[in-house]
Amino acid sequence: MEYYGNRLCVSARELIDGGVVSQSNYQNWVRRGRIDVVRRGGGGSGMYALVAVDSLPLDYKERVQALYPDGALTHLKGWVCSNYELDQQAVAFFHSREQAGLDLPSDKIREYVVNASVLNTCIKLYDRASTSQKLFGGKYNWEQMAQAIEALREEYGHTLPSSTLRFRKKVNEYKRTGYGCLISGKFGNQSARKVDYKTERLILGLAILPTKPFNTTTHDNYLSFVCGELDVYDPKTGELMNPEDFVDKKTGEPKELSESTIANYLNKPSNKLLIEQKLSSWTTFMHEQMPHVHRHGGDWSLSQITMDDVDLTRKLSDTKQRVHAYYAYDVVSQCVVGASYARKKDEGLVVDCFRDMFRLIDQQGWGMPAGIEVENHLMSQYKDGFLQAGVAFPFVHFCAPQNSQEKYAEPLNGAKKKSIIHKNHEGIGRFYGKGKWRQDYKKVSDETNETYEDKEYFSWDQLVAEDRRDSYEWNHQLHPNQKKFPGMTRWDVLTERVNPSLQPLNKVTLARYIGERVETSIRRNSTVRVSHADWWLSDTSVLEKLNPNDYKVTAYYMPLEDNSVPDEIYIFQGDKYIDTCERVETYNRVLSEQTEEDMVKYIEQQKKISKFGKYVRDHAIESVCIQPAVERAAVVSSPAKSVSVSVESSDDLPGLDARSYLQKGQESL
Repeated sequence: MEYYGNRLCVSARELIDGGVVSQSNYQNWVRRGRIDVVRRGGGGSGMYALVAVDSLPLDYKERVQALYPDGALTHLKGWVCSNYELDQQAVAFFHSREQAGLDLPSDKIREYVVNASVLNTCIKLYDRASTSQKLFGGKYNWEQMAQAIEALREEYGHTLPSSTLRFRKKVNEYKRTGYGCLISGKFGNQSARKVDYKTERLILGLAILPTKPFNTTTHDNYLSFVCGELDVYDPKTGELMNPEDFVDKKTGEPKELSESTIANYLNKPSNKLLIEQKLSSWTTFMHEQMPHVHRHGGDWSLSQITMDDVDLTRKLSDTKQRVHAYYAYDVVSQCVVGASYARKKDEGLVVDCFRDMFRLIDQQGWGMPAGIEVENHLMSQYKDGFLQAGVAFPFVHFCAPQNSQEKYAEPLNGAKKKSIIHKNHEGIGRFYGKGKWRQDYKKVSDETNETYEDKEYFSWDQLVAEDRRDSYEWNHQLHPNQKKFPGMTRWDVLTERVNPSLQPLNKVTLARYIGERVETSIRRNSTVRVSHADWWLSDTSVLEKLNPNDYKVTAYYMPLEDNSVPDEIYIFQGDKYIDTCERVETYNRVLSEQTEEDMVKYIEQQKKISKFGKYVRDHAIESVCIQPAVERAAVVSSPAKSVSVSVESSDDLPGLDARSYLQKGQESL
């Protein structure tokens, strides 16, 4: 028997010589077309006729099957071989850790892919009812299918069950659950593990107790629990865990885990991460375990300012405390553009840093920085005012609390300390530092046991002056990114790479939010009194902006470096801007001592007075006359061309002549 055209065939000679049918009967079948002769014989090339077995009458087909018992199986094997295709989706599934759930060895991947491909062929035949009937002579024959698959084990290298029932069960399981059912239990089945998922979670729960137990203690606690000596419960629900759930299913004895086994599970990278999350503080876990964002620098200076505080390492001689400093850095150039110092870390320290920065920007003629990043601790009070986006800075970013790695000022503080401050001064470092960055401090044995000896103490002026010199040296060092800014110092980058799209410096807004505030009032419609000096209103028309019967205003100004008042101040009523005032320059009243400068000041004051007079004249009120309502009604209602008014005596209208008053009334009509 052989296959021809994917059909099981038997030669005509085997039918006749084997006694299945006689020569005459066979020829009669051929003439009447009762059988399918799929290939004709003869032709001188040794070609012999082939008859399709499935076209024979039933009783003759049974004789052929009895004569050749493996013929149908051979046909089935041939169909499977001709329809077998390697499942590419199975290849992708078993190579994927996310889909398979684990990393499989290459030999297992190949085995599982072949198994899936063979099962796909079986299911394909099952779904093709007509083909199945031809191959099995009726309904789908699971026994023959299992025999055919078993016969192909050596050819394909599959590991599918040889038992008919187990094979049939695997096919149905594969149809329901897919590729995952082909993975061996030793890779994915929890029941094959001595430390299954539930036991592993118990070990992890014992490892995160508030006492932060060592691995040996966790091992002791586990053994005590499975032996019934220790109760373990869920603190949320109060439910006790049952030791009977953690026994060996074969022996019924408690699972005895060695100390090394528990240590191995606690030291798995995935478990160590979860343990650290429970035992560490939020800040420690964030800085040491959590992933962080990756950023790169900008191109233009003053595009963003970053600010942060720092304590100077060396201490004051008077209080034995450290000086608190606050720095403002330009992100791109890394220059210190503002610095302030104080004995207390409070609002005044922040305001002084802002003032120092804006004084520099004003002196250099730069615009308003486009953005700023600040911390939450000292800056949160400005969220709805000065540091609200669009009020002063177009872009404002508040860094997450206790997330120092988010502020770029943090690494800049560290770099300046290591490269400049450590080089210029003694005693700079950390007591837990390594190598030359380590600083040892000797403890003094007193009643507190918390006092340490310091080598030297310094005055306030010395510490501040030296820190400003360190910042100057830092600013004028070569920029660390010489590939991007070749040959340029940090200061060069700051001054030569200023963002061309910056907005002009808004001095009014700056003075209002971070300047000095003085309550005052407008005097004689022309000046206000601030810091023991008088300041001119820019124009008398400013009075029109004031509230009714309210001359009280609030004056704001940005103090100079020596805390003196600049040449301009800004006055508000509530949140409404009123005017920008300039200082009143006085001149010497002694004529013999007057200088040209005094004459200029005199002329400027006369101009102010002249403008005041002009405003009064231009806005002078037109005079009006009044008369009693009764008299006016009589005049208006009279139809006559002339009006007579009876006046008994001129004493009724003191100072007026009655007749002239009558004439005026007639003229008005």
